[in-house]
Amino acid sequence: MAMRQTPLTCSGHTRPVVDLAFSGITPYGYFLISACKDGKPMLRQGDTGDWIGTFLGHKGAVWGATLNRDATKAATAAADFTAKVWDALSGDEVLTLAHKHIVKTVTFTQDSNCLLTGGNDKLLRIYDLSSTDAAPQEIAGHTSAIKKALWCNGDKHILSAAEDKTIRLWDRCSMEEVKRLSFDTSVSSMEYVADGEVLVITYGKTIAFYNALSLDLIKSVDAPAPINSASLHPEKDFFVAGGEDFKLYKFDYSNKEELESYKGHFGPVHCVRFSPDGELYASGSEDGTLRLWQTAVGKTYGLWKCILPEDLATDNAEPLCNSPPEIKA
Repeated sequence: MAMRQTPLTCSGHTRPVVDLAFSGITPYGYFLISACKDGKPMLRQGDTGDWIGTFLGHKGAVWGATLNRDATKAATAAADFTAKVWDALSGDEVLTLAHKHIVKTVTFTQDSNCLLTGGNDKLLRIYDLSSTDAAPQEIAGHTSAIKKALWCNGDKHILSAAEDKTIRLWDRCSMEEVKRLSFDTSVSSMEYVADGEVLVITYGKTIAFYNALSLDLIKSVDAPAPINSASLHPEKDFFVAGGEDFKLYKFDYSNKEELESYKGHFGPVHCVRFSPDGELYASGSEDGTLRLWQTAVGKTYGLWKCILPEDLATDNAEPLCNSPPEIKA
């Protein structure tokens, strides 16, 4: 009898969850931040989903959120024309970076000294966080709103995806476009895997893997439904994807075979990411919840306890993570 996947449901948001990101592994475990249209990004313990705090200060939907590697800093991108940097330990707002339009994406350099932003004004901006009075460096070239921007190649290059149906690779030093991918439809998500320089993108029903530096196609997979997000396991054994049919799909990376599919959300899945240790993956949905899913079903990990197949008939309860009050971290 197959093991039944039992996700942890993390409630607390009141609108669709549109982005999420894990920190690296720290001495205190790893952490998860979620961006939501309710304007209140949340920080959680990564392996259990337990709520730690809510970052209060944005006056519009939060479209993007990220943590630095050691989970000491957070950054958020919002519809109030700002990006904010936060102290992830205290929950205090450290810096507000004004933009000319909605901000969709934020990401730290590996040393946490610079922040990359992008959004509806079609510009990439690089902020030096050690010199907050300095004007940001700006990179122009996209012809419509930027949806996602990421550092790659040891922060020497930048990858950006926009509504103009392109993904572009930029040289950080020259600020010039190096290469470009063009598609028939807008790219819905983009993930960068530093180990192996792999770029994971989704568009339509396609999940595609590219070399992040050459932008050469490695392989692509067609899913059963339109996909909004995909994530590659740290060891590259398999990948997961979620989209418009409310399901999470798990595929074998080597032979592209569909291994599993689960329907747990009550709305389209907007974002999915593997944890840094690869033991679980998190999904965020239109239904306002995050769910954590085990990579190896039945293994004792986090709040999951090993369940033997013969026990499944009597074990039908779905674990529920704590719902946070509306207070600051």
